[in-house]
Amino acid sequence: MSLGGFLFGYDTGVINGALAFMSRPDQLNLGPFLQGVVSSSLVIGACIGALGCGKVADQMGRKKNLRLIAIIFTASTFLCALAINFWFMSIFRFILGIAVGAASSLSPMYLAEISPDNLRSANVNKNAIFIVLGQLCAFVVNAILGNIWGNWGPIWRIMVLSAAIPSVILWINSFRISGSPQWLLFKRRVNKARQLFRRLGFKDTNALIKSQTEAIDETDDRDFSWAVALKNKKLLYLLITGIVIALIQQISGVNTVMYYGTILLEKVGMGAGGSLYANILIGVVSVIASIFGTRMIEKANHHKMLIIGLIGNVVFLAILGLIMKSTMFSQTVTNALVLIALTLFLANHQGIVSPVTWLLLAEMFPGKVKVQFMSVATATTWITNFVISLIYPQLIALLGTAVVFFVFALTNGFSILLSFLFVNGRKMKNAYQNARV
Repeated sequence: MSLGGFLFGYDTGVINGALAFMSRPDQLNLGPFLQGVVSSSLVIGACIGALGCGKVADQMGRKKNLRLIAIIFTASTFLCALAINFWFMSIFRFILGIAVGAASSLSPMYLAEISPDNLRSANVNKNAIFIVLGQLCAFVVNAILGNIWGNWGPIWRIMVLSAAIPSVILWINSFRISGSPQWLLFKRRVNKARQLFRRLGFKDTNALIKSQTEAIDETDDRDFSWAVALKNKKLLYLLITGIVIALIQQISGVNTVMYYGTILLEKVGMGAGGSLYANILIGVVSVIASIFGTRMIEKANHHKMLIIGLIGNVVFLAILGLIMKSTMFSQTVTNALVLIALTLFLANHQGIVSPVTWLLLAEMFPGKVKVQFMSVATATTWITNFVISLIYPQLIALLGTAVVFFVFALTNGFSILLSFLFVNGRKMKNAYQNARV
């Protein structure tokens, strides 16, 4: 199921290298505004996919939903590679985004549902690792294709088309994975759920089934009502906190590097080929940071780790802005320092902030409201991502790269304040245990 996270990362990372090539006058001829629209069209589709995924997942089950996502991934990838102009590319990336958003919502939720308590954090964190692994693979493919066949105009089509390979693998794998025992309980298929719980390694399955069945019964017996849920103060607190956590994850500015890294590095003086290879270094460090970071946070206080990660973001982004603003270094030294600062920022975010936020979102919502609340939180990440992705090229053109990174340092400082106000582990646990719909 972590392949869903991998595709999420690959499809958001592949545009990083492909965008510069498709923007050429002899290709799609994209200026800063149109670059923002092409990048963000996937994101607005992802928002819709995340919102709609919950209801579909409850009706048809996790496995069948995953299979549908894989089909949409594959078809829309081929259509993007065949796009003949800006409009076709934007529309097809919007459709692709629906699959990306659905996968981003379903993957951590499914991993949490099939994992015993002692493995839940580790398994959910695999999704975060596979996201950055997917981005790294996209960077490697882009660098190889861009440096070997960079003079061939349509090379970006091959970059985009490469995403079809993991999407086909995801479709094949969807026939092999286990279902969700919690979904089986929701459908009142108790015996099959008991067998699946045992096969997945859960202990004391009878007590587990009793507690989860009671939780489903207490949460409005299949008919979810937003009106009822939002009148419950504890559930309302959890929903608002989930939205805040999702907002924190996105206003860090991390995805501006993931989407526009090649263009950004070219603007600070690196060549096209060097920028593509630099992205590989950034991707490698992000993967390593994710692996070590997710292990580190499993047993740590999640709120404290979130604060530490956000403080690190502020520091590294401020340093990045100062380096870009400085005129005391040669171009070669400036390029090296920018790459180091970007790498440290991404390592910190991908190793601490991102996995902590996804882990909190996967675990914080109780019973029947889990799918709906998770969909809203995930949609929040995509709405925020959409706005930032759309305006980032124009902000760079208007303010310059240095000032924009100072702005993101401030947004991370604002996130620290939000986390102190809303993300309280003890209060979240109490609301989870005592909420009734």
